[in-house]
Amino acid sequence: MRNLELGKQIHGLAQKLGYGTHVAVCNVLISTYSKCKVLRDAKAVFQEMNSRNVVSWTTMISIDEENVVSLFNAMRVDGVYPNDVTFIGLLHAITKKNMVTEGLMVHGLCIKSCFSSEQNVSNSLITMYAAFESIQESKKIFEELNYRGAISWNALISGYAQNGLCKEAFLIFLSSIQEIKPNQYTFGSVLNAIAAAEDISLKHGQRCHSHLIKLGLSTDPFVAGALLDMYGKRGNIIESERVFNDTPEKTQFSWTGMISAYARHGDYVSVMSVYEKMETEGSSPDSITFLSVLSACCRKGMVDVGHKMFDSMVKNHSIEPTPEHYSIIVDMLGRVGRLDEAEELMHQIPGGPGLSVLQSLLGSCRLHGNVEMAERVLESLIQMDPESSGPYVLMANLYAEKGMWEKVAEVRKRMRGRGVKKEVGFSWVDVATVDSLHLHGFSSGDKSHPESETICKMAEFLGLQMIFSKESRVEEGDWYEEFELMSHG
Repeated sequence: MRNLELGKQIHGLAQKLGYGTHVAVCNVLISTYSKCKVLRDAKAVFQEMNSRNVVSWTTMISIDEENVVSLFNAMRVDGVYPNDVTFIGLLHAITKKNMVTEGLMVHGLCIKSCFSSEQNVSNSLITMYAAFESIQESKKIFEELNYRGAISWNALISGYAQNGLCKEAFLIFLSSIQEIKPNQYTFGSVLNAIAAAEDISLKHGQRCHSHLIKLGLSTDPFVAGALLDMYGKRGNIIESERVFNDTPEKTQFSWTGMISAYARHGDYVSVMSVYEKMETEGSSPDSITFLSVLSACCRKGMVDVGHKMFDSMVKNHSIEPTPEHYSIIVDMLGRVGRLDEAEELMHQIPGGPGLSVLQSLLGSCRLHGNVEMAERVLESLIQMDPESSGPYVLMANLYAEKGMWEKVAEVRKRMRGRGVKKEVGFSWVDVATVDSLHLHGFSSGDKSHPESETICKMAEFLGLQMIFSKESRVEEGDWYEEFELMSHG
């Protein structure tokens, strides 16, 4: 605030001395007001200028994302030629607002004005097309680059990961380290890909972690957050805790990562403990933090605490609830049998209920045997996602539990009529060697593996061993009780 006041004083002095509309002075004032987040004053200075150069227009384009296209068009009408920084600011805003048509037009202008060959502009285009889910366009731009620096590789790796192409992202990372020295952002991107992948061995994440320790980057806030997230999502909570405890500078991302890891493992006590420490340390939670806290409350059935946290998010932290936050509250109410409240809240969700909230409410209806509500929810789900088998299966199971066999037959007939097939559930086993990339996926009754017969025999052997071990413990317990009775008899 002191800097803002000083800026206003200098602004006043400039006006008194006759420099109030000088281009260079105004450009600095626009930048100052934007950095102090006083957009209204930045706009006022811009509008009062008699003449504007490329810096004036570029600064306004970078700070006024709502009017970015109209500003760029006005700049061209004004006869001011854009530079590479102009295009970077323009592409950033277009990417953020998902303006696909405008993005294609600006790309065309970049080509015509020969700015597409500029490294930073190309990197922005790679990021833009990845955000538009046109990853092949990103790859094409990347391959046309004369020089591929770390930023270009990072943009492509991150783009593939964002589009759910995690294996491809990891393979690109392996290619990148042949050409560049990876930095913390390179590792952050590939760790995010490994975290999101179900079929990449965690061993590769651990190898990245080892390399980061050697490079002295493991405690970097960005890297530490990515490691935390990876270990948490891949089920290694002990490593998540170790990374968190070894991080000297705990950012909001670190705190949220640890809370999310505990929430994913259903550890309600640890979630609340870390959340309280986060607030004590003065780090403000964000909407993702509250999603994880509410999720932990939901799984534990802590409805009152969940409501309290939701109210705190809105009133104390001024965070606008998203449909995901409402979905968790609906799920929380549904799990404890408060189905009417859950359904009422569901209809209050901005933009209407999505698939996840309807699916969770249908699951709660099955859990508590509410056929009437389940039928209403099923119809809504079928309208949204007619090809998904999950809702049909849940409904058929509910009818079966109630002994309504005619209804079960109707559901199955409806599935056949619509061509809906039950989705096969897959499990993954990590049998990767140092040089292997993937996990092995298998389903119930799967015989596709060349050694499936040996695997089934081993599974049967382990099952028998578990039964024997359980029976032995029971017999030992009976013997111990008899011994105790004899010794005290």
